[in-house]
Amino acid sequence: MTNWKKAGLTALASSLVATSAFAGAMSVSGTANLTYTANTGQEDTQAADETAVGVDGSRWGLNKSLSFSGSGELDNGWTVSVSNTLANGSSSGIGMTIDMNDMGSLNYEASTGARGIGKIKDMMPTADEDVGNGIDVDGSGTAGGLSGTVSGGTQGFHYANTMGDSVEFGFGYAPKSQAGGAQGGVSGAGAGESNVSGFIKLKELGIDGLEVGLGVGESNSSADGQTDDNTTMYATYVWGNFTFGVQMSEVETSGATADDEQTRWGVLYAVNDEISISYQNHENDDSSSGSDEEASGISASYTSGGITYKIHRNTADNVSNATSNESEHTEIGVTFAF
Repeated sequence: MTNWKKAGLTALASSLVATSAFAGAMSVSGTANLTYTANTGQEDTQAADETAVGVDGSRWGLNKSLSFSGSGELDNGWTVSVSNTLANGSSSGIGMTIDMNDMGSLNYEASTGARGIGKIKDMMPTADEDVGNGIDVDGSGTAGGLSGTVSGGTQGFHYANTMGDSVEFGFGYAPKSQAGGAQGGVSGAGAGESNVSGFIKLKELGIDGLEVGLGVGESNSSADGQTDDNTTMYATYVWGNFTFGVQMSEVETSGATADDEQTRWGVLYAVNDEISISYQNHENDDSSSGSDEEASGISASYTSGGITYKIHRNTADNVSNATSNESEHTEIGVTFAF
């Protein structure tokens, strides 16, 4: 009887080892980002007048994140991977990807990943953040931002594939407008419409360094049961240490709501492998307003090993196409990767 027990336990242990090997491996990476931030524009104080300009609370902040990921190979050669990011102790990214080799990859994001056209909503070169970072009308970070940016949703499915080195394309589907439900559950009352969109990128077009892209789609509208039409196109060109880019986006909203036409351009200069500086410019034309939203931003970064030092300053006038809405955002930071 004892021998039979030993044999059974040995078989069980062998089975567990085999299962563990099949499951693949898990890895953990992380970052710590220390920043000094100032919002000093007329509208950045959450005050009713200009007497409190610059009163924006503590300007120091620390963001830390841990990313957990794991993957395993299936019998047919496909690879399944899962990831979860914890930012400041809260889950900010939960995703699963099935890599089907030549058939492309299918990703589901339950948190904050761009879907479809959202993957190319801002393709302008930058050394740090984009021109809209930190810009809003009251300095709270929750009052909107620059207008005219296309969207494909953040929670749902995204399919991606490539054809050689010249063509990349993707399609996104973000169901409804509610947050993704937990396993075995649903969320929300089903309000809103689903986001459906796609994009294509073309490289190696006979001009070295040139890349162009186009995205189209429909996104959930603020009007019940309606969708907004999203279109964007861009071109970037690498010439020596310089990268130039221009992008035009249009959001046609349903009904009588105003439409947006956004134009952005930027240039980046790589001083060397460690140091980069950049400039971006933004303009949005709202069909219901006589004031164009205008913004510009400069940024720089220096990377040495696992440490990145960075700085950017963005300024904007007529934010949300409202006359005299001014916002200024300056941020200096150091990021440690481990």
